[in-house]
Amino acid sequence: MSLKGVIFDWDGVVINSSTLHRKSWEILAKELRLSIPKDHFEQGFGKRNEMIIPEILKWSGTKEQIQQWGRRKEIIYRRLAKKNGIPILKGIRELLKSLKQAMIPCAIGTSTERKNIRLAFELLNLDSYFQGIVCSEDVKNGKPDPEVFIKAARTISVAPMDCVVLEDSTHGIEAAKKGEMKALGVCTSKSEEDLFNCGADHVVNCPASINIPLLNSLFVN
Repeated sequence: MSLKGVIFDWDGVVINSSTLHRKSWEILAKELRLSIPKDHFEQGFGKRNEMIIPEILKWSGTKEQIQQWGRRKEIIYRRLAKKNGIPILKGIRELLKSLKQAMIPCAIGTSTERKNIRLAFELLNLDSYFQGIVCSEDVKNGKPDPEVFIKAARTISVAPMDCVVLEDSTHGIEAAKKGEMKALGVCTSKSEEDLFNCGADHVVNCPASINIPLLNSLFVN
């Protein structure tokens, strides 16, 4: 096994979108006149809306309603993003440039919608760094199921065991390990202890400390 591809989770790994997402849920709750738990964001970060709405927010509704509410939340998110911008995390652009120069293909495996990725590409000029994108609408099963990462590896024609997944959530780390990939935890939403406890091969406090030698070191026994 050796490093042949890198798969990036999106929110919390490439961009700092937490404020935008949190505000989006709050606006939606107000529109629907529904209550929202105080810790909903911490519980739901990185999960699919179809899971967040009924299981974390406890908003009852038909499958069609839940899907409609999820789509509305993302519309609100994109409206806020266009107005306020989307911050890229420190060190990510430099990491992507180095991977491109080394001809190591990169893909995205995320629980967010493709329209959100496209908007960020437009605002941040990132599209040239990624050869594959797998989003919420491309999978049947959310993390910790490895489907999103397995499909992401396929988009760059790299075997899962030769990929490193960059993740900030515990269920994302679990998904990477279930997919037989190396998992590098990023402490933007979870603690170092949480990420190691769910199986991360290595954990960093900031994406700026990630480089190719570090990624290669994950394959050394």
